[in-house]
Amino acid sequence: MTVRYLKTGKDDQAIAESDAKVRATVEKILSDIEKRGDEAVLELSQRFDGWAPKRFRLSQAEIEKAVKTLSPLQVEDIKFAQKQIGRFASIQRESMKDVEVETIPGVVLGHKHIPVNAVGCYVPGGKYPMIASAHMSVLTAKVAGVNRIVSTAPPFQGAPHPAIITAMHLAGADEIFVLGGIQAIGAMALGTESIASVDMLVGPGNMFVAEAKRQLFGRVGIDLFAGPTETLVIADSSADAEMCAVDLLGQAEHGPTSPAILLTTDENLARDTLAEIERQLQILPTADIARISWADYGQVIVCDTEEEMIDIADELAYEHVQVLTENPDVFLKQLTNYGALFLGPRTNVSYGDKVIGTNHTLPTKRAARYTGGLWVGKFIKTCTYQRITSDKASALIGEYGSRLCHMENFAGHGEQANLRVRRYGDRPVVPWYEPVPPHVA
Repeated sequence: MTVRYLKTGKDDQAIAESDAKVRATVEKILSDIEKRGDEAVLELSQRFDGWAPKRFRLSQAEIEKAVKTLSPLQVEDIKFAQKQIGRFASIQRESMKDVEVETIPGVVLGHKHIPVNAVGCYVPGGKYPMIASAHMSVLTAKVAGVNRIVSTAPPFQGAPHPAIITAMHLAGADEIFVLGGIQAIGAMALGTESIASVDMLVGPGNMFVAEAKRQLFGRVGIDLFAGPTETLVIADSSADAEMCAVDLLGQAEHGPTSPAILLTTDENLARDTLAEIERQLQILPTADIARISWADYGQVIVCDTEEEMIDIADELAYEHVQVLTENPDVFLKQLTNYGALFLGPRTNVSYGDKVIGTNHTLPTKRAARYTGGLWVGKFIKTCTYQRITSDKASALIGEYGSRLCHMENFAGHGEQANLRVRRYGDRPVVPWYEPVPPHVA
């Protein structure tokens, strides 16, 4: 394998040191929220966002006021996006079937899909108002059947962002808060005097939000580790530098720690894309952010073969994978580690981020090796049950169960089985705390 790196970003050690600082900061803040509740949340909101309202939860009147500030076209655009996302989520929900089956005569096994009771949906909005994150989290939870949906977003330029509030409201949020960062995540997970805790946290965010979710995992459920966005553009000689550069910078603008990689078999395309990125950075309105992330986290990798690109892409396990090759379906068939695939030049990551219907909350930091993105199924627990409908079946399972328990030295477990053999079988004198011998006809 011959792989050439025409551009690299920060080394792993520098990234690890930065991550360690974030961990320490988050741990301290979560501890403070757990100890002091609302008082700590208010102080943190004032410190980080300059936001200290009398209450963080919006009233119905405040929600309606926010909706009225949008134009009819803006409301219609939000509704169009939510229709696409809701439609696909509904199709996914319909694919999840409850099951009940008689596996052997008298033994009935099944599973039920039960929605989580209370979910906290975080919508980023400090730097960019991430309106679409409300669709992706709140609406998907609603389709799943979650009973209580709490949604929160930071203030934008010193006030609630009306489009975010509108999207939360139209998606079906039961409680809407204007609160951001670690303090929002901590308040929803740990609970405070004014914010009842939830069972699960979902939604993307910056490195501090992602780390807060990581540290709280176990006390509450989380969707996945959705940190700074990642994008991988896979291209061959059929692609052009302009589109490659646009698709890389379109994600690099998310934040200064957002990795963007071009993976290609065409070195000429690679070099042309490097030059095109520099040209576009001179005119991109968000270049102050994209330039930093491209300098520190951008990479350009040249491979000899398509197979090498597949191997490297699977090793990277990136959040977004844009495929600009002559035959994108090769990657659909062979790639195994990715958050979402965008196949061919007619689609792109921004479609998935905002409107097309698939969810944009996706795994980062190589979590795509073991999980997919947020979807309706993340809000649902698949819970099993069993029943036995005949004495004969209970005794039969009991005999095997007794012996298997004793193989593991679980005498109490074994007695649970033995009791059923005595009561429901034809062997009332089975000894206590001993394995049931095989039945002799």
